[in-house]
Amino acid sequence: MKFAKRVAKIKPSATLSITARANALRAEGKDVIGFGAGEPDFDTPLHIKKAAIDAIEKGFTKYTPVGGTDELKDTIADKLGRENRLSYRRSEIVVSSGAKQSLYNIAQVLFDNGDEVIIPAPYWVSYPDIVLLANATPVFIYAEKNNGFKITARQLEKAITGKTKALILNSPSNPTGAAYSFSELEELASVLSRREVVIISDDIYEKIIYDDFSFSNIANVSNDMKEKTIVVNGVSKSYAMTGWRIGYAAGSEEIISQIAKIQSQSTSNPVSISQKAAVEAIRSDQEATRTMVQEFAKRRSCIVDGLKSIPEITCLKPLGAFYVFPDISSVYGRSYGGRKVEDSTSLSAYLLDEANVAVVPGVAFGNDNHVRLSYATSMENIEKGIARIKEAFEKLS
Repeated sequence: MKFAKRVAKIKPSATLSITARANALRAEGKDVIGFGAGEPDFDTPLHIKKAAIDAIEKGFTKYTPVGGTDELKDTIADKLGRENRLSYRRSEIVVSSGAKQSLYNIAQVLFDNGDEVIIPAPYWVSYPDIVLLANATPVFIYAEKNNGFKITARQLEKAITGKTKALILNSPSNPTGAAYSFSELEELASVLSRREVVIISDDIYEKIIYDDFSFSNIANVSNDMKEKTIVVNGVSKSYAMTGWRIGYAAGSEEIISQIAKIQSQSTSNPVSISQKAAVEAIRSDQEATRTMVQEFAKRRSCIVDGLKSIPEITCLKPLGAFYVFPDISSVYGRSYGGRKVEDSTSLSAYLLDEANVAVVPGVAFGNDNHVRLSYATSMENIEKGIARIKEAFEKLS
């Protein structure tokens, strides 16, 4: 079978692959501690589930408008105005089957052969592949650990060329948990304001922040930045609704209408029942989210302190999301039982086979000196997993 050339450009998601392998080992009866999952381990709050059940019982089970119901669009517009100080009309919002589909649709609408798209590294694993599937070229800016894994205005200036079509900015970030302050966004905006570059702002972790950090979007900097920015968000992370598949994009009516057109010929409307649940999630009291974030904060301290207790590991304390991205490169070149650790992939395989601990290789995120661990798991699992990692590292010589 001869496949389309675009298929050869991309690779399967590393995070999903690690999770699948860990699940397979569990099915064999092995006690695997999984740090690979990119989703909250909490259940969807009861009042949100009840809204979906009510929608089913009332027969809200038919097609909706392609880009989402007016009710959900109005709810999103209210949220963006109230929480983010950004004003959008219904016609400037489109709802999709998850934020990933929103990003994919944006790429299909904006990017073409010869376009360059700037992606700060470390990056979420799907960004480069989404760009490649649109026949565009990912251009990586490598954010330094000593700058908190955030790019600088000088780096951005050097990366922009006449072919640059867009910048993808994820704050807080997957995999590092890095988050840009308003002043840092202003510095980036000072470069972008002079260029015809679209900013795609992936805000999916905006509510999962710590240490009194104040979330801002680059669109908050100025009206010019708002006109250049497409805001992408969803309900998956903030409300433990990953399986409900609701994401959205907000931007100029010109772009949003084209995204809806692409969607009309692919998935059509997002799930009707999930849209009702999303309305409830966004409109209702946010106490469940606050409780979840408070628990994540405790786990964050536990996993960072635990990793730092291992001499070979250095680890920054993230400002947001639920990941840590420790540097484990000091053990490269060491061996155990005839098995040599040479990079993040071989180290991850070693930890899974030797310690029954699943982590994601940093190379999948654009930095081979690191691995990603999700602390969206119980405190017991974190403590047990860290102890296993420490023991596995002690065996390497």
